[in-house]
Parts: sequence; C-alpha cells; structure tokens
Amino acid sequence: MAARKSTRKPNVSADELLGYYRDMLLIRRFEEKAGQLYGMGLIGGFCHLYIGQEAVVVGLEAAAEEGDKRIATYRDHGHMLACGMDPDGVMAELTGREGGYSRGKGGSMHMFSKEKHFYGGHGIVGANVPLGAGLAFADKYRENGRVTFTYFGDGAANQGQVYETFNMAALWALPVIFVIENNQYAMGTSQQRSTSTADIYTRGAPFGIPGELVDGMDVLAVKAAGEKAVAHCRAGKGPYILEIKTYRYRGHSMSDPAKYRTREEVQKMREERDAIKHVRQLLLSGDHASEDDLKAIDKEIKEIVNASAEFAKESPEPALDELWTDVYADMAPQNA
Repeated sequence: MAARKSTRKPNVSADELLGYYRDMLLIRRFEEKAGQLYGMGLIGGFCHLYIGQEAVVVGLEAAAEEGDKRIATYRDHGHMLACGMDPDGVMAELTGREGGYSRGKGGSMHMFSKEKHFYGGHGIVGANVPLGAGLAFADKYRENGRVTFTYFGDGAANQGQVYETFNMAALWALPVIFVIENNQYAMGTSQQRSTSTADIYTRGAPFGIPGELVDGMDVLAVKAAGEKAVAHCRAGKGPYILEIKTYRYRGHSMSDPAKYRTREEVQKMREERDAIKHVRQLLLSGDHASEDDLKAIDKEIKEIVNASAEFAKESPEPALDELWTDVYADMAPQNA
C-alpha cells in the first residue's frame, strides 16, 4: 500500500509563491526572536524552535481548507502561525502573559485556538496522535468533509500508541493525515540509530494505510503531497501517511547544545537545502519579485515580529485567580 517518494509539484502563481515565502519567513523570524527572548529570561520552561522546518507546515496549510483541523506536538509555534493565529497572542503565551492564547498558563507547548481549529501543542511524545484520530472521528460522524492534520516526529513514530491509532483509524476509515515530521533526530538520537526501518511511512502498510516520502525542504513538493493526501481523505478512503523529511537547524530545545551532530552537517543543510532560500531563488529567477520586493517583505515581517515581542512584554502576567479558571467543566444544568 505504500507509495514511492513524491515527486509531483503543483503549478503555482507568483502571488502564491510570494505567500509561501512570506509565511515561511514569518515563522523563521518569529522563532529567532523567541530564541532571543528565551536567552533574556523572558520565556521560561522549555522552548522548541521550528527553524529549518518551515516548508512542512506552510506547504500543508496550502493544501488545507477552512474547517480542517490540526494538532501538533511541542514544536508547535510554526503550526500556529501558519494556520493564521496572531503572532501577538502566540508570543504573549510563550512569555506567560495574560494576552496569550491560553492566558499565559500554557506556555510554549500548550496553546489552542478554537477559531483557527488548532488543537494544541502537546508535551507528551506521541500523545497527540490518538487525539488527532478523535478529531477526525468527530468529523466523520458529522459528515462535514473535514480533514485533520496530525503532526508528530520521527521519535514519536516509535511509540506504541501511534500504531494503536493507525489500527483504529484504518478500521473506521477516518479522515486523518498522519504527518511525520522527520527532522532526522529524535531529541539527541539520529533516526538511523533509533528506527529499524529506513522509511517510516511504510509502517502504515500492515494496516492498509497508504503513504509516501516527501522532500520537506521543498514547499511545493509538500503542497503537492498534501493535496493528494487531502483528496484521499475527503473521498472517504480513510487515513494517509506523509513522512516529510526535513531538518531542524537548532537543538531539540533551547537547552540542547546539539553536540550529537557536526557544525559542518548543519551548515551544509543551511547552504544547500534551505527551504526559504529555495523559494527566494524561484521568485528571483522567474522574475516574480525583485530584490527590493523581497527586502520589503523582510522589513514587514521583522516589524510584525518585533511588535509581537513588545506586545508580550507589555501584557501583564495572569492574575492569581487564573489558577482556578478552566480547571473543571461547568456541569450544572443550564435551565435549573
């Protein structure tokens, strides 16, 4: 049931290409600023940056429609921005401020947006995968044609609950796309040392789940694979697996010095495979944008990111009584 590596790329307009460039650049600059705020002590706890992986979520969001859902792990800031969440609210949440999406109580790994159908970062490795299947179950029950993108990493792909979810998703033909963001290192362990098979997407085959390997450093390749997976799910054919080979430039989290790989390896990826540089070259070589156009976009993005940092700094910390809100659901009868 497993497919070969995806090579098909869609035709896109200059405006679409500029949009992908802008969206990826926003994630890159936002994460760089988050790294700075973490170094200044304004972000506490863990902070996992998405730098290098921007093409994955931007490409898949280009294949999504209004009402589709997404659920992610702890490396989730890029997913929030790509689905349209406000950078101010995201940065305020990172810094634990009242203006954040979870009112400052969730931090980097736990924020949500009902409006944008973003159902969280989740701190427990692999725990979001069955939740993603649950979201897809709800949509199948409602017969609304929606699809759920369930993101997890190569490390989480070795968790038992993932395969329990594969089984149930296939059994019930759920409209869920399992997105394996294979950045090639599960915390500090390379995939080659931790995974018995070279390709992870083939693990859906015993359950009858088709899948494919995708170049995650090419936003157009990701978009094409996403469109194929979405069409499969909307047609009622059940789940689909996308193993998207990508690469994170920073450590697993801000506290990780990443000594398990060489500087040369990281630099080679930055210079030869960077997803943002790739789109930039397409824009320039195709006469879709000038250097001045791209400089203007970069200036605009920096202003947005700087404004989000200022918003976060100015937003107050949550009041102490926030400790008691959203702890229990109100089950009292509405018409009592």
